[in-house]
Amino acid sequence: MTKIYFITGTDTEVGKTVVSCALLQAAAAEGYQTAGYKPVASGSEQTERGLRNGDALLLQKNSTLRLNYAEVNPVVFEQPTSPHIISQQLNQPIQFSVMSRGLVHLQQKAQWLLVEGAGGWYTPLSAEQTFADWAIEWNFPIILTVGIKLGCINHALLTVQAIKQANLTLAGWVANEIEPAGTYQAEYLATLERMIPAPCLGIIPHLTEGDIASVGQYLQLNKLAV
Repeated sequence: MTKIYFITGTDTEVGKTVVSCALLQAAAAEGYQTAGYKPVASGSEQTERGLRNGDALLLQKNSTLRLNYAEVNPVVFEQPTSPHIISQQLNQPIQFSVMSRGLVHLQQKAQWLLVEGAGGWYTPLSAEQTFADWAIEWNFPIILTVGIKLGCINHALLTVQAIKQANLTLAGWVANEIEPAGTYQAEYLATLERMIPAPCLGIIPHLTEGDIASVGQYLQLNKLAV
């Protein structure tokens, strides 16, 4: 049976994709055939092959399976804003059925599948539905990315509470040091470890883009709660 996890973040720009790459690398190191899936992405560039999102390209690169771009990212928008705004402006509704069809396709190919959301837990996909609604439909185990900065404790605990209220399992969380080490980072981490009722899978230090190739070394998959 395919292991599937959904990765969300405490906010946008907290390093979900860095953490996703780390998780895919760690799973590959354990011998799994892996696939990263970003069903919806905004903030993309036009290329000769069509729109390409940088985060989705990193997931494609860090999957052990050879996947074409559409398999990794079926719904893609050019403008860098919340997906529901662009989909409404373009009159291109984001359909859960399309997102789920892509997931089922990868489920048939991969042993370890990582699904990356957009933005934070409640990122809207339409006027009525959020990414959380789709995650609830699938009953995904959740992995939370916490971008370590001022305010992260409150954002993390609010997100953890929302996941709990949805009756989903928080399988683990990852601390991502998105800023150079500050005065109180150790205290932030200690507080998060004490107050989040799920295992910390690892702490990713502040990295340059070139360091992503070996980022999996910072995580321990055996700590996952499910």
